Amino acid sequence: MKQFRLTGGARIGRANATYPFAELYVDENILKINASLVGNLIFQPQDIISIKSYKAIPFIGQGIKILHRVDNYKQNVIFWTMKDPEFVISQIKQTGFLEKATFPLTEKDQQIVSQQRQGGFPLKPFFPVVFILLWNILLLYDILPFFLQKRSGRPFGFGICIALGLLFLTALMTLVSAGFRKLILKEGRDLEDIKKFAAFILLISGVMFAAFFTLALS
Repeated sequence: MKQFRLTGGARIGRANATYPFAELYVDENILKINASLVGNLIFQPQDIISIKSYKAIPFIGQGIKILHRVDNYKQNVIFWTMKDPEFVISQIKQTGFLEKATFPLTEKDQQIVSQQRQGGFPLKPFFPVVFILLWNILLLYDILPFFLQKRSGRPFGFGICIALGLLFLTALMTLVSAGFRKLILKEGRDLEDIKKFAAFILLISGVMFAAFFTLALS
């Protein structure tokens, strides 16, 4: 079975993932765009209306635009690549994916339909709500006393340190704990769907935690 893989960026709806945080995978049965928290999309050949080249800015703002029939996905789906969009489309055609656009669905395809019903966002809905709530509470713990003039000096202290520590711990648990991933990810999603983004957040939050913790102690 011929396969085609490409690393790039992606725009899904209004959200954008820059290079190298998106992956395109195509074989004769499926087309996947894994853009981590921006969206994990999977298509059958029958889901595709057309795949066209898309150019906003030459070389850095070009890719392929996917028109599809999946109601639970955002309609604006673009995969960004520095390669010639026509070359990418030709590679997709060579997998045989587009040739099967008129084939009937099979029982195996229903697994893909089930994942599509969940939408493109890989996390369970409760998790980002709870995390954003905790994040804002911790920031307010620092900011409110500063603006109410109950504390002098910098507006950020141990509240932001705890928030960044929580972000670091969440990213770390996502990478190393299958049980934690089962808690936060939708059914059928796995580490590969969010691995790059989790590793990036682990690095950034770790550096920021060290910087803010040093400032809080000084």
